[in-house]
Amino acid sequence: MSTEMLPFDAAEALAAAALRASGARAEAAEQTASALARADLDGIASHGLSRVPAYAAQLRAGKVKGDAVPAVTRPADATVAVDAADGLAYPAIATGIAWAASLLGRAGVVAVGVRNSHHAGALGLFVEDLARDAGAFAIAFTNSPAGIAPPGSGTPLFGTNPVAFACPMAGRDPLVIDLSLSVVARGRIMIAAQKGEPIPEGWATDDRGNPTTDAKAALAGAMLPIGGAKGAALVLMVELLTAALTASHAGFEASSFFDDAGGPPRIGHLFLAIRPGAVAADTDVVAARVAAITGRMLAEPGVRLPGDRRLALRARNRAEGIVYPTALLAQLRTLAAGSGPG
Repeated sequence: MSTEMLPFDAAEALAAAALRASGARAEAAEQTASALARADLDGIASHGLSRVPAYAAQLRAGKVKGDAVPAVTRPADATVAVDAADGLAYPAIATGIAWAASLLGRAGVVAVGVRNSHHAGALGLFVEDLARDAGAFAIAFTNSPAGIAPPGSGTPLFGTNPVAFACPMAGRDPLVIDLSLSVVARGRIMIAAQKGEPIPEGWATDDRGNPTTDAKAALAGAMLPIGGAKGAALVLMVELLTAALTASHAGFEASSFFDDAGGPPRIGHLFLAIRPGAVAADTDVVAARVAAITGRMLAEPGVRLPGDRRLALRARNRAEGIVYPTALLAQLRTLAAGSGPG
């Protein structure tokens, strides 16, 4: 496969241009492009610029509203509700995160709910921002279009429903844990299908409920949850925290993130930010406990913290550039020129 290397800034600018040319207002295009390029910087290609063609097609079809402006309400002193208004998720999330950071000093604990939203990308980026910039412990949840069947059924009802967590660490980047509740993120199967590559057994089933290594058959079937029935219970938990608590679509009601068919997905996201010192111990004590717990882990031979590989990739890609498939960049340049499919 032919590839090309782009500096981060060039990747971000290309994605923003493609989204603007497809109908996204300038600020929404820039916020979305930044999040996607940051995902690529961290080696998360499934949530990077590879998403732009699908986003662009949905913008052009009106499935995603390019002119949407997030609307904020304050249902309670320590809560923020953001309506994404059927637009791209990133502007709505950025708005909610900014509100959380501004309220954290006074409130101690802040909840942000986002409704009528779209694909949230790499959730870990948002909690990392809260940990680094606001000094918060942060947790994020999102639901997504149906991909996982509940135990006893072969019918996908709920999404892969990612969860992310971050906390500040003295002298280094925040600790970030970002995981899908399926065995793998659906985006990895999407990329395998695009490349015509098989997937490992145990990732998914086909539309008849049979195990499959065919990526295209997996996309038509169901993802498998981590941990069997226990993972499926966590999927339900996230579904209720997002779809129910923010009054958004459930996975079985949401349209696909990958094509321009149907109406807006209208899924939900939930963010919780907790200021160290707001619960049981002051900030210095909390920091010391974080250092003690993670330090004991690292004292074991061969142990590393979650996210260390991602940070190493970030540093390398920031210095050397991000490698992209040439075909993807050609597609984005066509979109940016305004001559993509209408």
